Amino acid sequence: MKHDQAEGLRRKLDSRNHPNNAKTVAVISGKGGVGKSNFALNFSLQLINNGKKVLLFDLDVGMGNIDILLGSRAEKTIVNLFKERLSILDVIEQGPKGLAYIAGGSGLSNFFQMDESDHDYFYEQYKELSLIYDYILFDMGAGVTEDSLFFILASDECIVITTPEPTSVTDAYGMIKHVVNRKQDMPLHVILNRASNYQDGLKALERFKAVVTKFLKVEIQSIGIIPDDRVVTQAIVRQIPYTLYNEKSKAAKALKDITYNYVTHTKQVNRTPSSFVQRLKHLMER
Repeated sequence: MKHDQAEGLRRKLDSRNHPNNAKTVAVISGKGGVGKSNFALNFSLQLINNGKKVLLFDLDVGMGNIDILLGSRAEKTIVNLFKERLSILDVIEQGPKGLAYIAGGSGLSNFFQMDESDHDYFYEQYKELSLIYDYILFDMGAGVTEDSLFFILASDECIVITTPEPTSVTDAYGMIKHVVNRKQDMPLHVILNRASNYQDGLKALERFKAVVTKFLKVEIQSIGIIPDDRVVTQAIVRQIPYTLYNEKSKAAKALKDITYNYVTHTKQVNRTPSSFVQRLKHLMER
């Protein structure tokens, strides 16, 4: 099954007359426990529902959040890519609705302290992905490290996940500050998760945007509010994405609207298959 999947991806790669230039999106949060990985997974599935080819890349290495949320265990992880020098197509796992994902693994604590040959191998492998998918989402670990910051800054844009809790909002602000201090023009989108109701969520988002604009001198775009919904907890316990577990739930309906608006209204930029790789190389050479 896994071999057939990799062969299918290779055929897609070979048959592309007009290759995609995948948009890379870093999904980030200032702290853990805000629903970042759950958002990344369900957002990916909704992008697929909007006709997009999506790869979800679990870069919270060692945690395996995507596997847990799907109730699966990956045959291969990003660690195998480097240790066994596999093709990146051979470490892609298949999820529901044709979702492609690469699982995080243990034993790869510091990508950027690897030697040059490891980096070059990753660059060459990644370029193939840009030709196959419309979106490549990086589910980053919570908070910021110098390592994760490289991936974030090389991405085309960021989606920041926060909740109305004061500590979550404060940490989200700190995360955005880290990013804009290094890249002032990074497109930033914010999602407010677990809002008690829409109006309170909207007020919280507007206050947050105003603080970021005032003190960091950047504009962030609100792309939606996801209500607090017990269905999400039920889906996590059953290890089924909540947009599949109950597509009529409040959270699922909200995410469906968020994704449609995102696909319809977010700015499209000209990219080449090597754009992300070029930015990543540039950041590492500084």
